Amino acid sequence: MSINIPRGTQDILPGAVENWQYIEEKAREICKKYNYHEIRTPIFEHTELFLRSVGETTDIVQKEMYTFEDRGGRSLTLRPEGTAAVVRSYVENKMFGNAAQPTKLFYSGQMFRYERPQAGRYRQFVQFGVEALGSNDPSIDVEVISLAMELYQSLGLRKLKLVINSLGDSSSRSAHKEALINHFAPRIEEFCSDCNSRLEKNPMRILDCKKDRDHELMKKAPSILEFLNEESKIYFDKVKQYLTEIGVEFEVDSSLVRGLDYYNHTAFEIMSNAEGFGAITTLCGGGRYNGLVEEIGGPNTPGIGFALSIERLIAALEAEQINLPIKSEIDCYLVALGDNAKDKSVSLVHSVRKAGLTAEKDYLDKKVKAQFKAADRLQATYVAVLGDNELDRQVINVKNMSTGVQEEVPLDQFITYLVNNKQ
Repeated sequence: MSINIPRGTQDILPGAVENWQYIEEKAREICKKYNYHEIRTPIFEHTELFLRSVGETTDIVQKEMYTFEDRGGRSLTLRPEGTAAVVRSYVENKMFGNAAQPTKLFYSGQMFRYERPQAGRYRQFVQFGVEALGSNDPSIDVEVISLAMELYQSLGLRKLKLVINSLGDSSSRSAHKEALINHFAPRIEEFCSDCNSRLEKNPMRILDCKKDRDHELMKKAPSILEFLNEESKIYFDKVKQYLTEIGVEFEVDSSLVRGLDYYNHTAFEIMSNAEGFGAITTLCGGGRYNGLVEEIGGPNTPGIGFALSIERLIAALEAEQINLPIKSEIDCYLVALGDNAKDKSVSLVHSVRKAGLTAEKDYLDKKVKAQFKAADRLQATYVAVLGDNELDRQVINVKNMSTGVQEEVPLDQFITYLVNNKQ
């Protein structure tokens, strides 16, 4: 019986994984510029963490989490998103007491959600995200947004759209909640069961419903922007002002709500406008979550962050037909002819690698022609040919594959030759 990969997962093979490595390195490079530091959290957490942080009314908690009991009877969940675990670690390790504040973190790792697999969306996926904890300044909201935009743009993406909204503070949301309940309640039976259950608990999540998004009441629903108090308006105006000043274009969409319960004030999404990208255009989502740290047991600490799927990012690159500048060639392929030369090739290849170069040799006892073909497939910059005769004379023939120039090099100068001529 053959065993296949589980539905909703993927193998990332050589030839494709290099794109992932490039993206991850670019993300780390940009985070360093913004002074964000990497954090790594467990791949599973206590289920209660996600119930309290993500919210019991969310699709993630109600339908998508991979939850199990361990042998001690404890309920554990494979992490469905990254923010809750980062905040749990922030609280547990008392990072709020560090001298350098705000605490600026980034993470990258596998997340798990039992969703319907589709293009660019998997049940196991890789999420990259940043979290800034400890500041109520709207300028850090803009910093987080600009970091996300810079990552996409640094990879060559151009068909992007940034959408922002304000979810207001707690009093603004309370007023909006009451208005939404009054708006939807008389006809709530026309909506799906999820919307019915959310009406009293979190009616804003009705606006995020995929099943009933075309219902006429959705289009007429009261906007959160109508209920922002003066403080929330000033905050949102500052975010828009700073984005304009740093040259980041945006659109305000009053219907934008985040899928998790812990958001307030600034909410944003970055979307792809690339032709053929698909019906689901969102690449990245984030926003402010004042109150989440307290919910997990920490002190009153504001926070803001975003998360993006690497799979969705790669799909956007493909839609815009962008090829990342991946270096796939090797520096030297060593062809050995004769038993003594083959024995020598072991230490010789090792020496090339120790000098910081990439090198390969034959391990299948191939003929000379086949070894040269292997060097071509690996896009070797140089092919070095060592036969027993050359070994006796302590020389090696080195051919530059791009120019066709071949030189006989003293064996004791071979490594220096390659290093000095590295392209």
